Amino acid sequence: MQLWATNPRYRGKRSYNPLLCIEANSSYLWDTELRAGNASTWGGSPELLDTCFVNVPSDIREIRLRADSGFGFNPVLERLEGGRIEYAVVARMTSGLRRSLPGLKYDSVNSDWEMADFEHCPHGWPHARRFCVARRFIPNDDTETTLFSLGRHVYRVWVTNMNLTPSGIWHFYDGRAAMEPRIGELRENFALRKIPSRSFAANALYLEIIRLAYNLVTAFQRTCLQESWQNLTLSKLRFKLFLIPGELTRPQNRPILRLRQSSMLQELADDMLRKIGRLKPIVW
Repeated sequence: MQLWATNPRYRGKRSYNPLLCIEANSSYLWDTELRAGNASTWGGSPELLDTCFVNVPSDIREIRLRADSGFGFNPVLERLEGGRIEYAVVARMTSGLRRSLPGLKYDSVNSDWEMADFEHCPHGWPHARRFCVARRFIPNDDTETTLFSLGRHVYRVWVTNMNLTPSGIWHFYDGRAAMEPRIGELRENFALRKIPSRSFAANALYLEIIRLAYNLVTAFQRTCLQESWQNLTLSKLRFKLFLIPGELTRPQNRPILRLRQSSMLQELADDMLRKIGRLKPIVW
């Protein structure tokens, strides 16, 4: 699951703060929620989860979720726990959590990083939850980092209910990095950056149209194309499929596009048609 926020540098401009939920194995965009630019960090998250989980096929017995710190609030975590969802969520760096980190007992996991886990109950939570921490020493020449730093260490922290080792939690959460190209593709190739109107309802519908278009392209890739083409971006897919040498002719004053004969393209088309023929029709 990915929370994508608008850029706060352009204050005063029209902006929105959408929530996006992507299923990791298929890359389908499960659900979206368009929120106002001034929406609270976790506002709308429980409702988004409800919409996602109600559509989960009945034969799915286990769901694991990874999310950034925008979902690290007690109401969201309670919703996940109530649905028996296993999760690893980036922890919000509250002052109490910051004070706890230096005094933990860390074990080395590789030459650079060491990890620990502990129970912690931030202010306002009804009970403690498990936190996993990874930290790395900052050399004198390492002056820049994108991670949270405290003293001479940088930290990564997750809150989780999963029965994995701390390094297992880290490895599981880092699978979320595969979703970043999909988020970028939505922004660039499916025009998610655009705000087409001054009507919130119209813009929310526009986001749903983007979700439909993205899922149709993804379904086409998963069901009709060979494996090496299934992770291509829309722009690359468009280039490989449609930028084919051809000539527009007008025999008997009727426009006809004649494409160059290509055995490779013919084999590709035959393979796609063969896979399409095996699909079962949707019955409403």
